Amino acid sequence: MKILKTLFKEQYNPDNFFLIAGPCVVEDEALLMTVAEKVSGICKRLNIPYVFKASYRKANRTSINSFTGVGDVEGLELVQKVGQHFNVPTTSDIHSAAEAAMAAAYVDILQIPAFLCRQTDILIAAADTGKFVNVKKGQFLSGESMKFAVEKIEQAGNKHIMLTERGTTFGYQDLVVDYRNIPTMRSFGVPVIMDCTHSLQQPNQTSGVTGGNPQMIGTIAKAAIAAGADGLFIETHPEPSKAKSDGANMLRLDLLEELLEDLVKIRQAVHKPQH
Repeated sequence: MKILKTLFKEQYNPDNFFLIAGPCVVEDEALLMTVAEKVSGICKRLNIPYVFKASYRKANRTSINSFTGVGDVEGLELVQKVGQHFNVPTTSDIHSAAEAAMAAAYVDILQIPAFLCRQTDILIAAADTGKFVNVKKGQFLSGESMKFAVEKIEQAGNKHIMLTERGTTFGYQDLVVDYRNIPTMRSFGVPVIMDCTHSLQQPNQTSGVTGGNPQMIGTIAKAAIAAGADGLFIETHPEPSKAKSDGANMLRLDLLEELLEDLVKIRQAVHKPQH
């Protein structure tokens, strides 16, 4: 799609999916550099356009005692530093309309969290920055419903829109993925991303810490590519058990390369090359 060429420029590859990946949250500079170096190297070898992701702040935490970040500006500066060092686009999520302009000064894509995808003010504020806007589909919405988020951003004058599938609430403590949402949301004329890690969350645990099912990440990713997803979102960490956020559903960094190799083969099998 044209907007992907605008985002990735010389790294654009119309015959492959793109990858948004990184640790869930900015913990420190060393972690960000370690993950970005590893992932960017793999993506260059496999010709996968890459976006580095890390949240500068986690506003949606189950427990009051959970880690939220190192400071907004400090976190954003570190994300920007990674993007500049490895020459890749970057993204982070915003949590209110007031944060849009601040975050836009540091990242290329503003991510709208799933719980906020219906909030008109945050969508308009993100659109007004002129940056790319990636809206995660609410766990409580159908794919069809996301056309209204697209319309809000478009009517604000911004055509740089992406949508992300991240599962649908299934009972109180689980999610399921309806792959029909991928072609449905692509029909709106925007790239569609599969969030392979958050779609495996098991929220609302009585422990106060969200659970997960990371052994299914490969299955979710493979099915998404077969269903026509334009991009994949995978949070990854060298030691997920020690991560300060979402460790229960992140992919261990050393498992990423083999998975991406398999996914490229699936993409080649199902995708007709563009000439």
